[in-house]
Amino acid sequence: MRERENPPKRTHSVTDTTHQATPTDVRCELNGEPAGIEALSTVALLAYGHFSSMQVLGGGVPGLDLHLARLDAATRELFGTALDLDAVRAYMRNAVAHHADASLRVNVFSRALKLDHPATPAKPDVLTTLGPPRKPATKPVHLQSVRYQRELPHIKHVATFGLFNQRRIAQLDGFDDALFVDPTGALSEASVWNIGFFDGDGIVWPDAPALAGITMQLLQKALRGRGIATASRRVALADVGLFRSAFLCNTSCIALPVASIDGVELAVDPKLVALLEACYADNPIQAL
Repeated sequence: MRERENPPKRTHSVTDTTHQATPTDVRCELNGEPAGIEALSTVALLAYGHFSSMQVLGGGVPGLDLHLARLDAATRELFGTALDLDAVRAYMRNAVAHHADASLRVNVFSRALKLDHPATPAKPDVLTTLGPPRKPATKPVHLQSVRYQRELPHIKHVATFGLFNQRRIAQLDGFDDALFVDPTGALSEASVWNIGFFDGDGIVWPDAPALAGITMQLLQKALRGRGIATASRRVALADVGLFRSAFLCNTSCIALPVASIDGVELAVDPKLVALLEACYADNPIQAL
């Protein structure tokens, strides 16, 4: 775990796991219509809202029902009102029209939110952002642990400063990304990832405050369907070396091998990655 301001530098290269989109290949729509400066400036200036990101495959989305449930639950919690899911699906269909494969992000915010009285229920607005499909990262990553926990970790909210700052610090220290540890020493999640461990028999997911990622949920369902052990339990940072392998997952990458955590080496297992990718493929693509 990072404890010093100037730890020794690692010599391996840093992996870039994000797609670098250009303005010409991204399109934004507000409530189904081209987004103007007003909407975009509200999103940029008011860091209050939530979102869900997904990969569109053949015009559909694996786990679409889970994405919609996430969006509705977070809207109720943050804005005190329900989300019109039929309308959201229509916005999503409109956004991906003529694009069989794409990256899609659905942001929920509110131009009606009263900043002096945010407890007042506010009508939500939906911003859809379409971009090219992301190319999954494949190079195993080296993680640096850090004591950190996102605010409202169960919500995929737009307050992302802390997690990207922790990733930046990890990269300055010579690692690829940050792995969060709670005050009790238990692992929770990585910067934009869930983490899973393989103990030789099945998959273990850390049981700590964290986002229930859609890819993680789909993997858990498919693993159970194949009769493969999958469980959530407390994973202490000190116990990392007891596992054979570890991987990261999110909607842009199903299983990214973890090569080490704080210098503790883990086996990079292509067969495990292949199994997880096959499990993910067990989930049907749901039409928008």
